[in-house]
Amino acid sequence: MTLRSNPVYDAFFQDYLGAQPISLPTTDVYSALERNVVNATGWTQIGLKDLNWDRFLNYRIDPDFFSTDMGVILNLDSWNGLSEEAQQILQEVAIEHERASAERFEVLAEEQLAELEADGMQVFRLEGEAGERFSEAAREATWERMRRQMERHPMGLEHYDELIEKFNDL
Repeated sequence: MTLRSNPVYDAFFQDYLGAQPISLPTTDVYSALERNVVNATGWTQIGLKDLNWDRFLNYRIDPDFFSTDMGVILNLDSWNGLSEEAQQILQEVAIEHERASAERFEVLAEEQLAELEADGMQVFRLEGEAGERFSEAAREATWERMRRQMERHPMGLEHYDELIEKFNDL
C-alpha cells in the first residue's frame, strides 16, 4: 500500500504497517488520490470532506494515534520585554483557548465522522490489545525518530527522558 505521509509518521507507517510512505504537501493529496499515486493517507479527525478526499477514501482505522497542535512562538527578548501582568494574561488566554478549542474540535470530529459514516465510510475500530498495540507502535516509532534526531544535535539526548515523561503526563 502506498500511503501519503510526512516524516513524523513515516517510521510507523513503514516499519509497523508495512506501507510505502510518500511525503506530499496537503495541496497535492487530492490529485495523488485521484491518480492512484497513493491509496491512503494519515490525517486528522477533521477536514476530510472539506478537502474532498472522501471521494477516494472508503475506510478509516481507529484508534487515532496522534493529536495535532499549533504552537505560538515568541521571540525571547520580546517575551521578556512584556510586563509580568501581560505575560500572565497571555498565558491564561492561551490555556483557555487550548481547552476550549480542544472541546470544539472533539465535537466537530464526532459530527464529521458521523457524516462520513452516513456517506458510506467504513470504520474499523481496533479494540482491546490490538488497539493498544496500534497506538503504542505509533508512539514508539515517533519517539525513536525523535531520539535519532536529538542524537545528531549538539545537546544530544540531554532532555529526551524529560520530553517523554512530559508527553506521557498529557
